[in-house]
Amino acid sequence: MYIVHVFVHVKPEHLEAFKAATIENARNSVQEPGIARFDVIQQADDPTRFVLAEAYRTPEATALHKETAHYKTWRDAVADMMAEPRTSVKYLNMYPEDEEW
Repeated sequence: MYIVHVFVHVKPEHLEAFKAATIENARNSVQEPGIARFDVIQQADDPTRFVLAEAYRTPEATALHKETAHYKTWRDAVADMMAEPRTSVKYLNMYPEDEEW
């Protein structure tokens, strides 16, 4: 498993539009065979900050995801909603075992 946490800071006036676009992208993303999880998490003490917690079955699945129509639609839709460029950190799975996902 390859896990990516994407950190997003959204302009306050775009919160609802960002959430709608991001949830739609997540709903489509979990249908991809290479994605085990795609969680959208909003920070409790600062509602303009989000983490997208993405769990991929293979490293190649991350690249395939970025070629999908729903990802490209999301990327273009939210580009101007960002208060700053999004960042990401990549992780390797430790537990549960990959087979248990």
